Amino acid sequence: MASATGIPARNAAGEEEPLLGRPGDASQERGQNILMNLWLGTAPLAQAGIWILAAVVWAGIFNTSLMLFSAHPLLNSAGLLLVTEAILVLQPTHTAAQKRNGTYLHAGFHFFGLGALLAGLVVIEVNKFAHGGTHFESPHAILGLITYLFMLLQAVVGFTQYWVPSLYGGVDNAKAVWKYHRASGYVVLILGLVTVAAATQTTFNLMSSKIQLWAVIVSSVLVLVGVLPRIKLQKLGLKKDE
Repeated sequence: MASATGIPARNAAGEEEPLLGRPGDASQERGQNILMNLWLGTAPLAQAGIWILAAVVWAGIFNTSLMLFSAHPLLNSAGLLLVTEAILVLQPTHTAAQKRNGTYLHAGFHFFGLGALLAGLVVIEVNKFAHGGTHFESPHAILGLITYLFMLLQAVVGFTQYWVPSLYGGVDNAKAVWKYHRASGYVVLILGLVTVAAATQTTFNLMSSKIQLWAVIVSSVLVLVGVLPRIKLQKLGLKKDE
């Protein structure tokens, strides 16, 4: 039974039950501003982590001589921040109206986030060609390429399943894909964080920007500690509503 606030009663299960915590934890209340989703439950930990990560990257870059390459980490860190916000804003939704509004904001964050990430890819490739550098050789570069491809695929699937369900044979078939889209989104987030960690071991960072691996790991752990407990197993098809 739902409470007067719109959050399910604590002894109720269903789509409002997070991976960690009680039913109703980190769930958007009826009538609540959707932007509050960015701060519900463990979200402040994720916010602290992703903003610290972005600040660490930006500080490292601005402490060096700026060049074309500088835009690559700046854009990528900004893109990863927006992708994280896209996840946080949608997670707590559970009513039809909340999910609809959440999807619009989720798509908006991803639009600008993916745009920043792709711009970062263009920058590094232009820089490589300009200086005759090797492509996709280091662990960071390989992980980066995998992350770019997964994020692009994730965006295409997310857009088409919601706005062009006919591509999947109808709305019901498109809805059946949602749980895979959600699950893969968390995988892509982890890939992005690992890619940033790998960047600390590149020659440029070791010789110039000197971003510390431990700082990236700590901030990435904060992001995951803030995001993962808010996962609702029902939305992933791993637990049936009761």
